[in-house]
Amino acid sequence: MEETGGREPVLDAKSELCFLLSFQVTSQLIDFQWKLGMAVSSDSCRSLKYPYVAVMLKVADHSGQVKNKSFEMTIPQFQNFYRQFKEIAAVIETV
Repeated sequence: MEETGGREPVLDAKSELCFLLSFQVTSQLIDFQWKLGMAVSSDSCRSLKYPYVAVMLKVADHSGQVKNKSFEMTIPQFQNFYRQFKEIAAVIETV
């Protein structure tokens, strides 16, 4: 997990998966936003050209308290994330 100044910490994909698994029925997804970004340089590298997807979730716990969670994924991680949500949707439709 990476601290981002005064903002919510940025979770790595494994930490975020643990968060989503603990989501269960006691939490409610309020908002889901994503954006595509490109890391173009850093202190140690002049040209990264590294695409990533930043995801921002807004969830309410069982008491109604709303929390913001954010994390970044590589493009392959996001594609896997998307596939998993499609599978979840297919299962929900059969219920």
